[in-house]
Amino acid sequence: MISSSKLKSVDFYRKIPRDLTEASLSGAGLSIVAALAMVFLFGMELSNYLAVNTSTSVIVDRSSDGEFLRIDFNLSFPALSCEFASVDVSDVLGTNRLNITKTVRKYSIDRNLVPTGSEFHPGPIPMVSKHGDDVEENHDDGSVPLSSRNFDSYSHQYPVLVVNFYAPWCYWSNRLKPSWEKTAKIMRERYDPEMDGRIILAKVDCTEEIDLCRRHHIQGYPSIRIFRKGSDLKENQGHHDHESYYGDRDTESLVAAMETYVANIPKDAHVLALEDKSNKTVDPAKRPAPLTSGCRIEGFVRVKKVPGSVVISARSGSHSFDPSQINVSHYVTQFSFGKRLSAKMFNELKRLTPYVGGHHDRLAGQSYIVKHGDVNANVTIEHYLQIVKTELVTLRSSKELKLVEEYEYTAHSSLVHSFYVPVVKFHFEPSPMQVLVTELPKSFSHFITNVCAIIGGVFTVAGILDSIFHNTLRLVKKVELGKNI
Repeated sequence: MISSSKLKSVDFYRKIPRDLTEASLSGAGLSIVAALAMVFLFGMELSNYLAVNTSTSVIVDRSSDGEFLRIDFNLSFPALSCEFASVDVSDVLGTNRLNITKTVRKYSIDRNLVPTGSEFHPGPIPMVSKHGDDVEENHDDGSVPLSSRNFDSYSHQYPVLVVNFYAPWCYWSNRLKPSWEKTAKIMRERYDPEMDGRIILAKVDCTEEIDLCRRHHIQGYPSIRIFRKGSDLKENQGHHDHESYYGDRDTESLVAAMETYVANIPKDAHVLALEDKSNKTVDPAKRPAPLTSGCRIEGFVRVKKVPGSVVISARSGSHSFDPSQINVSHYVTQFSFGKRLSAKMFNELKRLTPYVGGHHDRLAGQSYIVKHGDVNANVTIEHYLQIVKTELVTLRSSKELKLVEEYEYTAHSSLVHSFYVPVVKFHFEPSPMQVLVTELPKSFSHFITNVCAIIGGVFTVAGILDSIFHNTLRLVKKVELGKNI
């Protein structure tokens, strides 16, 4: 058994009796300074331990083959009708998706970008299989030509007014013309305007009545509108409560559709045209017409991580468009790539990497307005976006753990004059490289070691300074004592 005297011989911290020690004011002052230095250096070390340390590198994009990229957007078009507004996606691999509706919503807006109603009909425009009669016959005009002077009187006189807004140069309008006139003649014979007056068919030449067609937001030809009992109210902030017909355009289909419109209208309804409203029948080929000429398009699409384009345009397989009358001026509320980050996650990202996150929505708040006129007609607006992926990972037990994935982009825009129908193009090009930000965790043992070094170092340095100061004072006293002797 080891005796206590032997154990005492290995004591590193031998004690000096208090009676043999001497306190001094200089020692007390230096002790206070040393204690404050320890507290300050400990605080600095603790702050450094709690701070995030990251390393940044540029590497080849680690995305797997077949991975999709989400694009969120919110765009407002003050002069493009929701009726024909289409969102299309294409890429260099041959992907070509037209008129995406599943993840896209459209809302009618006025010129001040204020919504004027609920969501516009979300589905695509029904396909027209019959654009006219198979055998075209020449018929006398059965429909009534309307102009700005007599349009209102007709719309308030008849319970149902069906108007064909057309353009003489339009192929589809010319295909419709024979069957439209024949249908108008048949309906005149069945429902005489003078004796019955429940329905009448009319037509408007939009090349002659430009203001009238613009007032009813006509952007594609031919457009068949159904006005019921003078419901086109001017006092309702200029809104038009009527419907559009998208069914087949042969005589048989048109006559059948017209019959459904008058089925529930009493024979004397034209006498009460300004007082009553008839019951509307449900028809899949008939939808509410756009309330205003503008449209807000919002939603998202998924694309492959290859160069491609998102295109907003006026599109229809059974209508023609006058390029000089299409204006794709727009305001960008949002156009971003990747998953949406919550506010908490975004703040965490900014804390870890302050220089990241400033360009994830570069186009937000930008407006691209073209004043319509002869000089600015047929203007296509193109945006060129180059995307860089930033990935934030942390090391846990020597393994990488992904925290955040974010996409930023640069944007360059241009206005291009074209002979075709104007469109808005967002060309995107993902970079083959990505930024990798790695969070480097700090060892707690390293922190404890540094704290011990601070305490020991300050204590030792303070002791050395105190010894130097004390010995200097003793030496000065001895010199003074020698001179006195």
